[in-house]
Amino acid sequence: MRVRRIGFLLSRRWLVFLVVVIALAWLAWRLGEWQFDRLADRKERNAIIERNEALPPAPVTEVLAVGDEVGADEQWRVVEATGTYDVDDTVVVRYRSRDGASGVDLVVPLVLDDGTSLLVDRGWVAADADSTPDELPQPPAGEVTITAWVRQDGTGGSTTVTDHSTRAISSERIGEALDRPVLGGFADLRSESPEPETPLRQAELPELDNGPHFFYGLQWWFFGLLAVFGFFYLVYDEWRGVRRPSRRHGSHADDPPEPAADLEHDAHQG
Repeated sequence: MRVRRIGFLLSRRWLVFLVVVIALAWLAWRLGEWQFDRLADRKERNAIIERNEALPPAPVTEVLAVGDEVGADEQWRVVEATGTYDVDDTVVVRYRSRDGASGVDLVVPLVLDDGTSLLVDRGWVAADADSTPDELPQPPAGEVTITAWVRQDGTGGSTTVTDHSTRAISSERIGEALDRPVLGGFADLRSESPEPETPLRQAELPELDNGPHFFYGLQWWFFGLLAVFGFFYLVYDEWRGVRRPSRRHGSHADDPPEPAADLEHDAHQG
């Protein structure tokens, strides 16, 4: 009788239900692991930024070189460079927003003493998404000394350069478009000496918190446990539904039947 009461688990409906619950639990577990992996990556990134920000500025040619990619350990490293801005080769980086306002970033090559150029993202200026301001704020003239944060190149089709305009900064693509040797990666401006007449809104270090990944990971794992708990609760509820009718029709359904002779004796006694 006990086997009969749980036999409903072998029905097609319950077997499909079980497979769905297992799939949901596995998916929730994997999504939770993915969030905790992102948390580990963010902690590693934060540690690199904190370490690099604490180091004194390094000469740019000790960190960057023509044709070399920027490594993850060099992201947000502070470098120092002296040279002259080539304003005629300014590249406008479109579709950049700050605080909900549309604008563009201005990338200007800083020509170094050896003839190579460092691509410097001097900062952001407000502009319509599909247009370039008629007059771009000018950098300091003559020899300039800057400090800046090293950044990795962008990738993909958004790095295409057309008419001194792009959507993502790639030293390789910009170097080809400008036909000049440029150092790998680019630099987000931190300071300029002398200072420009019209300063731009410069980049800032990313926030160094751990983000929401820990709680997102816990939420996904909770959802997976909830799916498993819900399945077993429904199994229990179904089992109770099967058990109740058997008790309703006979309180001793599992007891063996009485012998016929005993039944006849009881009838005569009555």
